[in-house]
Amino acid sequence: MAQDASSSNGSKHWLWLLLLPFIAMLWVPWYNRIEPQLGGFPFFYWYQLLWVLISAVITALVYFKTKKTHKPGGSQ
Repeated sequence: MAQDASSSNGSKHWLWLLLLPFIAMLWVPWYNRIEPQLGGFPFFYWYQLLWVLISAVITALVYFKTKKTHKPGGSQ
């Protein structure tokens, strides 16, 4: 039982990664510029689009690292 408590506490540290996209998008003046352009798109747009993809990867990583494994027979 003590092992379950320590393992669930360790997996909660992964949740801190979810703050990265929030922090990256919070300060708009940092990325509110045109240059550098990527494929004709100003930095303002492709920076945000890039963080959509990064956020999806981070969310999937946190999900798989924090989900509880279910054992056969109904016990967790």
